[in-house]
Amino acid sequence: MEVFGIELSWLAVKIIQMLLFVVVLLISLAFLLLMDRKVWAAVQMRRGPNVVGAFGLLQSFADFLKFVFKEMIIPAGSDKILFILAPIITLVTAFGAWAVIPVAPGWVISNINLGILYVLAISSLGVYGIIIGGWASNSKYPFLGALRSTAQMVSYEVSIGFILITVLLLVGSLNMTDIVNAQAGGFWNWHAFMLDFSDPKSLILFPIMLYMFILFFISALAETNRPPFDLPEAESELVAGYQVEYSSTAYLLFMVGEYLNIVLMCSLSALLFLGGWHAPIDTSFQILPPFFWFAIKVVFMFFMFAMVKAIVPRYRYDQLMRLGWKVFLPVSLAAIVFVSSYVVFWGRPAVNLVGAGS
Repeated sequence: MEVFGIELSWLAVKIIQMLLFVVVLLISLAFLLLMDRKVWAAVQMRRGPNVVGAFGLLQSFADFLKFVFKEMIIPAGSDKILFILAPIITLVTAFGAWAVIPVAPGWVISNINLGILYVLAISSLGVYGIIIGGWASNSKYPFLGALRSTAQMVSYEVSIGFILITVLLLVGSLNMTDIVNAQAGGFWNWHAFMLDFSDPKSLILFPIMLYMFILFFISALAETNRPPFDLPEAESELVAGYQVEYSSTAYLLFMVGEYLNIVLMCSLSALLFLGGWHAPIDTSFQILPPFFWFAIKVVFMFFMFAMVKAIVPRYRYDQLMRLGWKVFLPVSLAAIVFVSSYVVFWGRPAVNLVGAGS
């Protein structure tokens, strides 16, 4: 049966897939948030959440219920419609980017050929939620925080885009599944390493791509407003940044959107540079199914995010902008020139053509 040219059975399957994906993602987010707090606590030699549930496992769910049942206060001088709309925009754009993220072979909501371009486009829209929330609050602190966040996200999206081009040059496809399949065969084929000893000239890509992976990780910290680049939320300067006036569910939506973007960046790191769902050693018998390899890599990247938050001091704003425009931008441009020259003169490394289908 069709309605407006859409097969209802297909639509029902897609809706069920999206609901399951959202539920699993939110539950995973709750435990990753607990992990973030536990890592920070361990570095500071304290216990962290350990009361609600066994070992504090239910702490994130308790915090969720607390935010839901708290009273939502809207400032009298704010633009009430935009004030409420801002966190919704942040959450919707954060969820929307996950539509093209494959977590295992065939496990993706929409396997489009322009997957990387879609992620960059949707994640760029997330800045609207922050700038609207800061402006609609009608307060100086959130407005300054929103301006900082906008400049910061735009600056580091440029370098992230250039870093991704180096991967796309090696694969020859914008499809996320093709990018992962191009890294099959073992960790030496992952884009973060590129150690094909059978082709000595390809070893010159190793330092370039490893450096691109490191730059991507640092840029992802700045893109998601994580320490040491949490200038939009600097409590010593702006109280809490763009979300000063938010409370209850609206504040919760901002936090969920922020952590969704963090996990998205961890997932992109795993997919683009760490082989996605492929095991480090490619054998005919795999102990863990593909999804678990992907999950392990995402958790590892999230652990790295948490460790940086715990041990690296906050940058000044001028240092943040200088790093993005005067270091990351020229270095990533130079890497594009180098990798494109390699592809033109010597072709793509043979191992990176395995499984590339478009």
